[in-house]
Amino acid sequence: MRLLLSPRWMVWHVLTLGAMVACTWLAVWQWGRAGSAMGSALNVGYGLQWPLFAVFFGVMWWRFLSMEIADLKAAGAAGPGGTAGTPDRAPSAAEAPVAGSGTAVAGTVPSAAPATAPASEPAAASASTSTPEPAVPAPPAGPSPFTSRPANAAPPRSTDPQLRAYNEELARLAARHREESTP
Repeated sequence: MRLLLSPRWMVWHVLTLGAMVACTWLAVWQWGRAGSAMGSALNVGYGLQWPLFAVFFGVMWWRFLSMEIADLKAAGAAGPGGTAGTPDRAPSAAEAPVAGSGTAVAGTVPSAAPATAPASEPAAASASTSTPEPAVPAPPAGPSPFTSRPANAAPPRSTDPQLRAYNEELARLAARHREESTP
């Protein structure tokens, strides 16, 4: 119950309810428009589509809420380590230590054992000497499309000669435009 009344979830409740009300209003409006002299089958289609969007918002709200409740239950069942009222949680991608960097973020436990055992050492012996840690997903192989590109990163060069010529022509046009537009 405390989760439902948290400020973050109150915002999600209001946004979800607002989206559902807006979708319902748009469905009613489209049905009214379909029945008018200017109405068409397109309005009927939209009149059927808007309620589906409203249901989608409600289902996703429920899924996110149930996922967070499950995370809180799992963190509570995980046992000691956290204080009352603040559940244990896995570090986010921004907080997770980078593999091979040797540094850790405050609040995380650095590994005492290397990530891979030497080939001469049996796997069972290395497993018994290392402390068990939760599995942390590996970072993505390349840059994420959801983060900004670093300033010094250059876009990948294309091997297609037509595309390369097109991009070079665009660059020349942009440079010429900058020259002509500057006083």
